[in-house]
Amino acid sequence: MVEKNEIQARLPQAFKGLAQGRLEKHSGKVRDWYSLGEEQRLLVTTDRLSAFDRVVGVVPWKGQVLNELSAWWNRQSADIVANHLLSIPDPNVSVVKLASPLPVEVIVRGYITGVTSTALWRRYSEGERKIYGYSFPEGLKKNQRLPEPIITPTTKALPGFHDERLTIAEVVERGHLQRKIWDRVMEISLALFARGSQIAAEAGLILVDTKYEFGLARDGSLMLIDEIHTPDSSRFWKAESYQDRVEKGLEPELFDKEFVRLRYAEAGYRGDGELPLLPDSVWAETALLYQKAYELLTGGTFKPGSYPVESRLLANLAREGIEL
Repeated sequence: MVEKNEIQARLPQAFKGLAQGRLEKHSGKVRDWYSLGEEQRLLVTTDRLSAFDRVVGVVPWKGQVLNELSAWWNRQSADIVANHLLSIPDPNVSVVKLASPLPVEVIVRGYITGVTSTALWRRYSEGERKIYGYSFPEGLKKNQRLPEPIITPTTKALPGFHDERLTIAEVVERGHLQRKIWDRVMEISLALFARGSQIAAEAGLILVDTKYEFGLARDGSLMLIDEIHTPDSSRFWKAESYQDRVEKGLEPELFDKEFVRLRYAEAGYRGDGELPLLPDSVWAETALLYQKAYELLTGGTFKPGSYPVESRLLANLAREGIEL
């Protein structure tokens, strides 16, 4: 792991993305991608951190953690569903199979928690009792475990907009997906969540909830895309202290970007309007949490790539015959 003081010193060099090259760059909140012919795509995972459906800051080495941890999880789940990963020519880069993304994100939730507009606890705390088509009883407490994991789909929002909540039935009723594909997506998502929960438990963590994205390969087969079980797409809590902290009304010890969301919530920010300024220490502590999650889950040591990222990344791609 990287020491906190070095992380703070690297904040000005945090990897925001590559300068424009000869290939057209397409940008999401965290990843940029480039087309490599008709069959492959190059994904560049930056240090950008998104929350409340917008980029809120940068965290050194975060992109590497996401890229390498997601690749690790792809190997752990390949028997459940095929994934798009082909190779990792650089710590921040993945070469993947081209796929047509499905228009719905799948969130599997095992606990009632969260502060964003699409989170279960946010809706419940504001008085809703029927959320995502599920009925919730009175008297639930924040961070309480649900009787069983539930699927809460959302649409994929355009930049500057929020994801739209859907019920399981609305995914088909509104024409987002055909019934056969949606049934298979839900089956795979619950199997992935079960596998992730098992591996997390062995690492002393609780997989609280997570997001999955799927696409269709050129032959029409379903494929896992984007990332899986990272601190960006999932919540992880420390299992050992969970029960005691919840009983005391404290937040669980966490290893994910909810740490940043909570810092914003403490500053009075709920997702709209101008962002409050957070101190550099928050971003450094976030980097440490991500690296710790990587080490706990994989059982290995996080080996930080060199900074600045761009020169290293382009040199690694050149060795693979890839020129951006």
